[in-house]
Amino acid sequence: MAATRPTTSLDRRSFLRGIGISLALPYLESLAAKTAHGLESAPIQIGKTPVGDPLRTAFLYIPNGVIGSRWEPTGEGSDWKLNETMQPLAEFQKDFQVISGLEHQNGRAGKDGGGDHARATATILTGVRAKKTAGSDIRLGVSADQVIASALGDKTRFSSLELSCDGLRRSGACDSGYSCAYQFNISWKSESLPLAPESNPRLVFERLFGSGNQTSERLARKAAEDARRSSILDFIREDARSLQKQLGSNDRSKLEEYLTGVREIEQRLKRMSSFGPPPSVDATTPAGTPANYEDHMRLMMDLLVLAFQTDSTRVSTFLLAHDGSNRSFQSIGISEGHHELSHHQDDAKKIEKLAQIDLFYTRQLAYLLQKLRDTKEANGKSLLDNSMIVYCGGLSDANRHSHENLPVILAGHGGGLLKPGRHVKAAATPMSNLHLSLMAKMGAAMDRFGDSTGVLQGI
Repeated sequence: MAATRPTTSLDRRSFLRGIGISLALPYLESLAAKTAHGLESAPIQIGKTPVGDPLRTAFLYIPNGVIGSRWEPTGEGSDWKLNETMQPLAEFQKDFQVISGLEHQNGRAGKDGGGDHARATATILTGVRAKKTAGSDIRLGVSADQVIASALGDKTRFSSLELSCDGLRRSGACDSGYSCAYQFNISWKSESLPLAPESNPRLVFERLFGSGNQTSERLARKAAEDARRSSILDFIREDARSLQKQLGSNDRSKLEEYLTGVREIEQRLKRMSSFGPPPSVDATTPAGTPANYEDHMRLMMDLLVLAFQTDSTRVSTFLLAHDGSNRSFQSIGISEGHHELSHHQDDAKKIEKLAQIDLFYTRQLAYLLQKLRDTKEANGKSLLDNSMIVYCGGLSDANRHSHENLPVILAGHGGGLLKPGRHVKAAATPMSNLHLSLMAKMGAAMDRFGDSTGVLQGI
């Protein structure tokens, strides 16, 4: 019989998650910045624009594909017109580019059969085929945001920020034999460690700025929380020493791996303390999670903008909803579930409702772009000027489970590194090429990423 982990160890892991401490993997040299072959230009400083301003990157995920006939623009290059779904973005047409023709081959069925929704979410930022399993032996790959976060290192208080409007799912079976970890997480620290996103706005705010409604209250509580966490870590370390004598060699190895994570938490707390107290913001702590989906999304977007504005982080992911989500949209008069509708079988009424859902989501993107454009840097530039925002989905036509010609919008000017205001047509190109390009612009260049074939030129 295989050795089992002591129940006390499992309880401690659950306890740590409950108080907000999570384990992270160490910095890997293989993720450090390299020179990417064929790159047009790249900033010399990691995470900065060519003139030295902070450069930010965010990835937003939309579920269940789009109605392509109403999504894809007409024309190409700078001579293009927005289609119906992108009309809410009309005033930002010079601030974003639509990239057509990107695909994820590792999202296709291949020999794995069903599970396109799980693969869509899993591949979107990794470009890697997920191991088909509903057990604990998940295997995927490091996501693009985490490559950037690793390169950024200790330049910001938080290396990355993971957000969602869905509940937390890191285990159990979901889509056609795939673990829920694949379907509910787009940020992966390693091939077996998804970074669970936070969906509660209050917890996001308190993580960024401390708890309480006044700056002085937040600072006092932050100091008390740091002392409490330090005490907890001391307890774990002492208790682990006594446990080691009772364990077999296999469990000792597992415990050492766990303690490595504990040491990293200590280092992270020390690094965060070096930044001084959390930044003061003119905002009140959110009460919790809004019942209305649109309000929830927009509140999370407000927090994302605050995190960028205060330079608390320079890279973030936001899972608006997991692929396969069957959420209804009562606020726009749609009672059927999104996933249910997405298998429309060319039913005109269902297609019309899906187009309205697509429109609903682009209105949320317009809200975020407005907030970024209205938020100014010290030198008068806007956050939108100094950001690269990827709005994308892992399926194009959900009715056919198509992983080709994915819906992708790249917004922002990237501090002058991007060329917005265009429709870029890339013929059957791995989406990993886009990630490779953005990583390089963030100063985290690699020779290859996922299933990339080279950087995506001309963006």
